[in-house]
Amino acid sequence: MVSFSMACIVSLNFQNVSRHLARPFCLPSRFSPSLRNALMTSHPSAAYKSDLLVQQRCISSISTGKSKIFSCPEMVEVTCQRFYSKGKERGKEKKKGPVTIDESEMAELINVNRLKDEFQKGIDQLKADFVKNLTIRSPFGLIENLEVQLDGETYTLQEIAQLGKKGSQLIVINLSSTPQAIKPVLKAINDTGMGLNPQQDGTSVFITIPKVTREYRESLAKSAKVYFQKFKDHSRDIQNRYIREVKKKEKEVSSDLAFSVQQQIHALEEQYVKEAEKIMVAKQNELLGNKE
Repeated sequence: MVSFSMACIVSLNFQNVSRHLARPFCLPSRFSPSLRNALMTSHPSAAYKSDLLVQQRCISSISTGKSKIFSCPEMVEVTCQRFYSKGKERGKEKKKGPVTIDESEMAELINVNRLKDEFQKGIDQLKADFVKNLTIRSPFGLIENLEVQLDGETYTLQEIAQLGKKGSQLIVINLSSTPQAIKPVLKAINDTGMGLNPQQDGTSVFITIPKVTREYRESLAKSAKVYFQKFKDHSRDIQNRYIREVKKKEKEVSSDLAFSVQQQIHALEEQYVKEAEKIMVAKQNELLGNKE
């Protein structure tokens, strides 16, 4: 608040007294520059009028045509006040509740059973990968049944190679009868996620079985997360494909129905992802020897 005591002559046009601020003819030097500039403006903006409240008491006046001259010797109080909306309220949105899955509603636009089957196949594949590729037991049996892609066909390793062991830590794969399978075999071994490091010597491949150390267990646990991420990517592809299918039918149904079904597809996908995550955590605890 700025207060001063002096006589101030103010010209007011009564036709605009309710809308315009008076133009002062004398301005005390104690006014701040910003307030002085504002008072010197004959037509202040609406924003300024809402911010600047002027209260004054006048004891005499002189009529001069359409205007009056006011003499205000008493104290004039000038109050500057600006109003802001509360930060917490601005942009505040209500949290959305969980989406309710209504399969009968979804069935109006998509094949719900087929969608669920595709998600479930991903879950089953994840479990199979964990059992097949992530174990702290000797991987010899897993290596024997390792699938290898060769000439557009799928073979188990024992079908195209001879396997043997030297001691307890070394597996020997003899590919002399199928040398063209060496590269596919190396790729299949590296893709297991078991942290194996196959070494080629001519037509033979050697695999040193890692000792079951803490580091080895942690490596397998990381591989479990890699398999889980693959499932997430696959399930997201399924979700997006069905959402595109719904969008193609938007002109045939109400926009509310199309939007609702899309939300439910996303909610269903999240359910399967959560299930897969639980399977991953259980496998990691098993590999690390943690108690659940």
